Amino acid sequence: MTDREAYIAFNMIPEIGHVRLQKMMDAAGAGPAAVYESLPDGKKVSFDGGKPDWRKEMELAAKGRITLVTQADPEYPERLYDLASPPLCLYVAGRVEALSSKGVAIVGTRRCTQYGRDAAERFAYALAAAGWTVFSGLAAGIDACAHRGALAANGSTVGVLGGAMDRFFPSENRLLAREMLAKGAVVTEYPFGRQPDTSTFPQRNRIVAALAKGVIAAECPEKSGTQITVSFAADLGRTVMAIPGGIYSPMSSGCLSMIRDGACLVRSPDDVFEELEGVGESAARRPPRASCASKPAVPAAERGPAPGNGRGKHAAPAFAPGAVSIEESLVMRALGDAPSSIDSVVRACGLSAARTNVLLVGLRMKRKVRFLPGNRVAACCGVREP
Repeated sequence: MTDREAYIAFNMIPEIGHVRLQKMMDAAGAGPAAVYESLPDGKKVSFDGGKPDWRKEMELAAKGRITLVTQADPEYPERLYDLASPPLCLYVAGRVEALSSKGVAIVGTRRCTQYGRDAAERFAYALAAAGWTVFSGLAAGIDACAHRGALAANGSTVGVLGGAMDRFFPSENRLLAREMLAKGAVVTEYPFGRQPDTSTFPQRNRIVAALAKGVIAAECPEKSGTQITVSFAADLGRTVMAIPGGIYSPMSSGCLSMIRDGACLVRSPDDVFEELEGVGESAARRPPRASCASKPAVPAAERGPAPGNGRGKHAAPAFAPGAVSIEESLVMRALGDAPSSIDSVVRACGLSAARTNVLLVGLRMKRKVRFLPGNRVAACCGVREP
């Protein structure tokens, strides 16, 4: 077994992600292949309950013209190492190099208005025409509009899935995904057969945020999965931007809140170029602005430690934690000192699985909890149960 094959096998084991594998390799003083071969059979359990069949996984990938890119491969996108737990393996359909290209993420609600559709397509078209890759999540609504806008400009666009390649969701975007492969890519970290669910989409969002140089929220309500992507982007030090909308439109309330909390207001693609490149005609017309990726500067003595990750330092988060509700406090109390599986949190707090997942996503946006590999969750450092 090679290290590359070991990464493919480990990626099929939900209980073992980057952080845990790194600890195992450090303890053994060995690479992933040696660690995998020394792992007891009882620990080699795939997401479907069987033993990881990495040979079959490679055969399925070859048959489907999908490239497996692991942390052992030089093509692995360097920006993903900014994540606390980068994927061990990526499944890529299309052009692998698109994942490492200069790009911007455009994200937003599935239930978008015509205003949101037009804005997403217009911004994506201009960015792609200027040579930027447009990243998004291939979901219905804003995501699909962003991908289509990039394609209309004959540009590159990359879609990140929240499930396996052979469990494509949503099905209505299959044709769109095929059109993206000529100059862009479709990518997922999930092995064949893994169905998307409420735990996989937040993990998908972290990849969207990490691959991009900046993230644009095109249109979203106050509580939306878009907030998760933006939160990850702020943690990673990416530039967070939002397109303003009407103050009476529920679909724009999330973007307006982001702008209030420090996101860069972008009214046109020129504003995006100014934020990310500092060049263009717009830069000459308007006075320079301070970076909006985080809140206004605070004296060093009043700042806490900067958030950490796998490699390097990041800017301060753009969004301050909010107060927790009664139901959220039940979930917080269900979290112990050590990371817990989502199933154990559901049992401990006494709420339904669906409701608990919704509350966990909300707590993630409030910086109270963090999602970990293997469907696990933990309270953020310094956060005590209410």
